Amino acid sequence: MLAALTLTAVLLALLVLRQPLVVVLGVALVWVYLSQSPDHPSFILLDAWHALNRDVLLSIPLFILSGQIMSRGAMATRLVRFVAALTGPIPGGMAMATVLACALFAAISGSSTVTLLAVGSVMYPALLAAGYSRAFSLGALCAAGTLGIIVPPSIPLILYGVMTRVSITDLFIAGIGPALVLTALLSAYAVVRNWDQRGGSWDLKEIVTALREGIWSLLMPVIILGGIYSGHFTATESAAVAVVYALLVEVLVHRELGAKGVYEVVGDTSRLLGSLFPVLMLAVSLNVFLTYERIPEQVVAWFMEQFSSPTEFLVTSNLFLLMVGTVMDIGSAVLILAPMLAPVAAAQGIDAVHFGIVMIVNLEIGYLTPPFGLNLIVAMGAFKEDFWTICKAVVPFLLIMLTGLVLVTFIPRISLFLLG
Repeated sequence: MLAALTLTAVLLALLVLRQPLVVVLGVALVWVYLSQSPDHPSFILLDAWHALNRDVLLSIPLFILSGQIMSRGAMATRLVRFVAALTGPIPGGMAMATVLACALFAAISGSSTVTLLAVGSVMYPALLAAGYSRAFSLGALCAAGTLGIIVPPSIPLILYGVMTRVSITDLFIAGIGPALVLTALLSAYAVVRNWDQRGGSWDLKEIVTALREGIWSLLMPVIILGGIYSGHFTATESAAVAVVYALLVEVLVHRELGAKGVYEVVGDTSRLLGSLFPVLMLAVSLNVFLTYERIPEQVVAWFMEQFSSPTEFLVTSNLFLLMVGTVMDIGSAVLILAPMLAPVAAAQGIDAVHFGIVMIVNLEIGYLTPPFGLNLIVAMGAFKEDFWTICKAVVPFLLIMLTGLVLVTFIPRISLFLLG
């Protein structure tokens, strides 16, 4: 008990001092191995190797690379033009186009920040020029940008699947329903809030032109998600297809990306992976050790004594994850918390895929909450706005996202209906 309390104190001190997660996990890993198995410190390296020697991990760099390629190219601009042509005459049509464009681009990039930057660079000045308020424009882009976390392909969903050994393909399919619900809620609010913002009539020529120019962008989520849902692609294979397709479209069709651009994209992706994979390696290695020592079973037993029903556990988990999301990035939270909470959810009779979606939606909302909400920080730099101005702008959207969270949490069929 004294060793556990000492380790907890050390880890909390490191977190308070804002040390990198790789340092925190490294200290924890070395501590538990040397305190529990002092004769076998080499197991650290052995487990770390097995942690990374998994085919499914290839999907992470590939999806990140495809998202980087498309954010540098013209896919976002062409998607925005097509969606705006369809929704322009509807009251609040440009606001709805912002939400729908974010949802579509998220289904291509799988990243919240990439979606926010790619769509926001086009739509933020357009919304202001069309007479939409600055507060609404900022809030809509920050909130709709978070759809990149739940719309497949999603890097956090991949991390959850890796840490809990839940099918990543099932997680991708299960993310479609919640993404549609959140997109519908945000779109409805955009229309109601901006009912007096009306465009002209539909222009068939503009719609056809925008469709012709954007058809390659629109086909990508159809190919990727269709391949996964039909069983033709695994998560890793779909990631490889996404990279090849993005390169072909941006280099040969749109011709927006040259050899220099491809080189820079690969470099940016490599640097990002250089910070992600050491953390992932340590987290999976620590999880292997804890499982061997039957720690998750002890955690499950303790939690079962605290909660008398699945509903009570879900409510408590939501509150806890919402708080975690305000201070920890989503990747770190998934790596640390998923192996602890998923077994408890399973013991409560909660479907493992459903709980994964609930966890990601919770942490997704953390992207909108100060002081460390990633989308708030990215928006501050991208749109050159004051941080607290952005915080106030996202308040109504936070309430909408929380409404969506309640629906996704307590209506499991939203996540599971496509899985039967």
